[in-house]
Amino acid sequence: MARKLTFSPFILLFSLAFLILAEGGSISINYGRIANDLPQPSKVVELLKSQGINRIKLYDTDSTVLTALSNSGINVVVALPNELLSSAAADQSFTDKWVQANISQYHPATKIEAIAVGNEVFVDPNNTTKFLVPAMKNLQASLKKLNLDSSIKLSSPIALSALQSSYPSSSGSFKSELVQPVIKPMLDFLRQTGSYLMVNAYPFFAYAANADKISLDYALFRTNSGNVDSGNGLRYYSLFEAQLDAVFAAMSALGYDDVKVVVTETGWPSKGDENEVGASQSNAAAYNGNLVRRVLTGNGTPLRPKDPLNVYLFALFNENQKPGPTSERNYGLFYPNQQKVYDIPLTAAALNGKETAPVNGSKEQVPATGDVSTAASGATWCVANEKAGNEKLQAALDYACGEGGADCRPIQEGSTCYNPDSLVAHASYAFNSYYQKKARGTGTCDFGGSAYVVTQPPKFGRCEFPTGN
Repeated sequence: MARKLTFSPFILLFSLAFLILAEGGSISINYGRIANDLPQPSKVVELLKSQGINRIKLYDTDSTVLTALSNSGINVVVALPNELLSSAAADQSFTDKWVQANISQYHPATKIEAIAVGNEVFVDPNNTTKFLVPAMKNLQASLKKLNLDSSIKLSSPIALSALQSSYPSSSGSFKSELVQPVIKPMLDFLRQTGSYLMVNAYPFFAYAANADKISLDYALFRTNSGNVDSGNGLRYYSLFEAQLDAVFAAMSALGYDDVKVVVTETGWPSKGDENEVGASQSNAAAYNGNLVRRVLTGNGTPLRPKDPLNVYLFALFNENQKPGPTSERNYGLFYPNQQKVYDIPLTAAALNGKETAPVNGSKEQVPATGDVSTAASGATWCVANEKAGNEKLQAALDYACGEGGADCRPIQEGSTCYNPDSLVAHASYAFNSYYQKKARGTGTCDFGGSAYVVTQPPKFGRCEFPTGN
């Protein structure tokens, strides 16, 4: 059936509300220091500034690092390590002293914005899970004493191993033995304090363990046919988004749709052992480069399209003293000498007109996306979100084709993109036309949650979607 575009004043006013630009996502970096050859923290601050990075996460509260970050304008997430959880849980006087020594002494000159209470506590071999929420509550009380509770948030990074089920994404659920003792109390705490859940997500691990079942293109945000979730009908074009939506589904199942999520670790190793399938410099460049592009030019996931993606890449440097397989020492974007392991854009400004640069001054070049066919264009597209509902899609379509100035001639009856004759297909074409016309600017593929960005060409019949390049 043809999509008649009415452009009534009511529809135009109604749809204008959808066009309030969504806040874009953010790219930040983890600054780990399990190495004996890293540059001095003052040099690291210079490096971060030169790359346009204004937010980092630490794994401790090292005095030299926090002092170097003073008055830098860089926002910092610090950490209370797992080994201090039992003490923090047992005695608020301990957290009072810890906050005074490690937080208030540096803040606000050093812009500490959050404390990661432990790290992947549920898989800690020392069984510190029972201490987590009590430690968070004591820390919150200590922050409140110093009037820091409104400016510094508390959370705790969880690994995807906290999920009982993650495939399909719609079936996401937390492990039953964690739900009552810690997951619900922690989510209650995050809700009450206006904080967010920290999640560490690594598609590399899932791919390396299931390379015979998971497409490498799907894992690296490259062109692929996508996977349809049998539970909700949403199509996923990246393993990262599928993993994140499994967490959202697990939270939703417990009634915590209102709690936000920040991805506090994700990355891909540039080197690995022989049995670490997929660990390579080109794949690391592809994953991180395409992830940055996806975060900075898109909206949220298919399940939460209106929530921007906020991601901390792991990691700033290769760390030569990390134990475990070779990959553990090769997640860095930079070598200790501050030269790039591979060249990818890290900011929205770098995405515009981004050219592939030599790796460490050599003639060898690794595209920012790790894929020669797509690296040159850095192409992204805008498509309709079926879950928005017909009324919302129609209003947004009317706006895009009317006041928005999208080129909707190809979706008129008898034209090249009229078929398939569906609201989703026609809206996708119109939204993408608007998005490309606006130079793929942040927030221009939102339409009040009616659209989201993809990193591969949409497929609706034989219709070809322009990229604007």
